[in-house]
Amino acid sequence: MSYTAEIISVGTELLLGNITNTDARDVSAMLSELGINVFFQTVVGDNPRRLKNAVNIARSRADIIITTGGLGPTYDDLTKQVIAELFGKKLVYNESEGDRIKKYFRERLKTDDMPENNLLQAMLPEGCTVFCNDMGTAPGCAFEAGGKHVLMLPGPPRECVSMFRKCAMPYLSRLSDGELHSHIIHIVGMTESAVEEKLTDIMQSLENPTLAPYAKEGEVTLRVTAKAGSADEAERMMLPVIENVRSVLGDVIYGVDKENLESAVLELLAEKGKTLSTAESCTGGFIAKRLTDVAGASRGYLGGVVTYSNESKTKLIGVDGDLIAEKGAVSCEVAVEMAKGVRDRLKTDIGISVTGVAGPDSDEKGTEVGTVYIALADESSVYCKEFHLGGERTRIRTHASARALDMVRRYLSGLDVI
Repeated sequence: MSYTAEIISVGTELLLGNITNTDARDVSAMLSELGINVFFQTVVGDNPRRLKNAVNIARSRADIIITTGGLGPTYDDLTKQVIAELFGKKLVYNESEGDRIKKYFRERLKTDDMPENNLLQAMLPEGCTVFCNDMGTAPGCAFEAGGKHVLMLPGPPRECVSMFRKCAMPYLSRLSDGELHSHIIHIVGMTESAVEEKLTDIMQSLENPTLAPYAKEGEVTLRVTAKAGSADEAERMMLPVIENVRSVLGDVIYGVDKENLESAVLELLAEKGKTLSTAESCTGGFIAKRLTDVAGASRGYLGGVVTYSNESKTKLIGVDGDLIAEKGAVSCEVAVEMAKGVRDRLKTDIGISVTGVAGPDSDEKGTEVGTVYIALADESSVYCKEFHLGGERTRIRTHASARALDMVRRYLSGLDVI
């Protein structure tokens, strides 16, 4: 049976825009791993009448109802009470959860002075499956009633995601008559629409496994998912699809099941025994941040400089001031000198540089917003490529950092760099 789910996020703070609703996004992504379709997401305030309406609508069109938020101890945390009433469930005190909440205050918060209303969180629908909360006080739960599966999760994102992974996913997996397994194909240098255009025939021809694209800032991912009786059978089903995608897309694929592009670059640096340095202008250190976010990055990435002004390009990495005056800071010639200069200053095998116009306005030479030059230098060669990256400032910077990292990946992989 194919299940559909609806996510109801509870909290007036979400409607007011005080908090971004990341729970719905994260739960949707995890449901897709299980092959469960999400057709609707709803946000409702801390109001029992409106929450009842939202749940009634959800139960009319979804097999699985998942709520996030409203499980706290205060008067406006009404999710359990409303849902229990609607599904004819009595709320009963769960002694083991009550003890866990007391222990949380005593051992994690280092206090014996626990407000008594916290024990309201241990009031759970009779006969439910309890979801233990490893990161907070509010337990979650699941039950089946009237042919619907209802899951309630806490609102704080860390608690919600952790509980879904550890508790809700195993619960939902048991609803399926087979195992679901997935692989993620990572792509950089193509838009989602371009990827989909090349793969339309393949995607439309598949039923099991399935192939679906997902856009991220700076790259695209494809999820291959198979439902089978075992993990080995699922792998056998997915392998031809992955190989088919590889044959169509080629070297824009930087890996399968990689954590991210920066991790892939650092793995290649380690594999090749090479070191990297960066000189950044319009990206403002974002490439360095992405690399150093990865544990152990210092084995291949030795450091970088942010040369945002013309003066800093000259003083810090030796770019000729006359060259900047003649060609402009946003030019291939300056990008090349930046890459060579940072490689020389930091004594690395490879130097990578980025200079461009991130907006919102053109530079003093009238260079179009989104124009970016990325250069790479090694001991004997230099490469430079011009990009025109549309969108607003943050998008341009994000895409520029991805293209720079991809240039390093292509160089280390023996592929055409430009």
